[in-house]
Amino acid sequence: MTSHQSNRKTVLVTGANGYIGFSVSRAFVRAGYRVFGLVRRVEATIDLQVNEITPVVGTLDDLAWVPNLFEKSNTFNVLVNCLESYPDYEMVYQKLITLFRQVAMKSNENGVRPLLMWSSGCKDYGMDGAFHGDPNFVAQTEESPIDGTAGAMRSRAETSLRVFDHPEVFDGIVLRPTCVYGYSSSYYGALLDYASEQADKGEPALRIPVDPRTPMHACHVDDCAEAYISLAEHAPRTAVANQVYNISAHRYETVGEIGGALAAAYGFPDGATFPQDGGDWFPSRLYVMFNFPQWVGSDKIRKVTGWTDKRALFQEDIGVFRAAYEAEKARGHENIAKSSQRLHGIGSLVQPQ
Repeated sequence: MTSHQSNRKTVLVTGANGYIGFSVSRAFVRAGYRVFGLVRRVEATIDLQVNEITPVVGTLDDLAWVPNLFEKSNTFNVLVNCLESYPDYEMVYQKLITLFRQVAMKSNENGVRPLLMWSSGCKDYGMDGAFHGDPNFVAQTEESPIDGTAGAMRSRAETSLRVFDHPEVFDGIVLRPTCVYGYSSSYYGALLDYASEQADKGEPALRIPVDPRTPMHACHVDDCAEAYISLAEHAPRTAVANQVYNISAHRYETVGEIGGALAAAYGFPDGATFPQDGGDWFPSRLYVMFNFPQWVGSDKIRKVTGWTDKRALFQEDIGVFRAAYEAEKARGHENIAKSSQRLHGIGSLVQPQ
């Protein structure tokens, strides 16, 4: 009798302790996969082990650890990249592809052709520039041109498509999720921090110097992770492979909606206001969050796989998301500090309106 264990699929996730990488790893565990998560530090393995993810400690600069991985599994059905680095995206890409080709060739030798799922992002399309209610406002789709706001985003957008250049060893998919929230909140944590800081100062209103009609499109990180599963599990693979897929909630929210929800959650007596001009009182890094207008269509993945978002929009359950974020912050979740540092790095990409 063939054991159930021998039929289980196997996945390797790089950046498994990162915000999206951790959620994707847990989703693959729930889907029944053997999940190996690559991290650089032993200290990062605990959360993986608690969630039944097998940690693999190693770096991209020295792949001496790979033979030890093959002792645990010499086939991988799925490879998932959730790592990125700015401004040296090209260099990290080359190191990752070297790793994935090595793992894929070992899998090929043992009769398995992997699917490589490469995480990029919706900012590959650049800013839409339109507002909610504009008659010519349309969603950005996978057919929309790449138009990165700055060199770093343009490098990611163009470089990620090169995963399709290796058909001899694996199939490829490029994923472009919107911003994500939930748990430690990623960049959306900065919105919560700003509201909290302004409330602590006793400000009567939450001031956001951005047009309230500006669209902000995001999705819960759990929904994002399930989108990965829907593509990895889809049969036949030829129907989904070697294509780009957007991941987004069923609708965008607006700065007005999110500002109003933040003001209510943090008890601003005068609600949220949207002055035309910002000053030193408004953190410049937040413009990339509030003033990056995008409506990202995800009809393609919905029609092909049946995936849909299930979690509440950010404004709809902001109290729960706030509580989760504050709990993660209190216990010193490292992804909060990482997200803050990264946001400081990319915050200069977007200027005041």
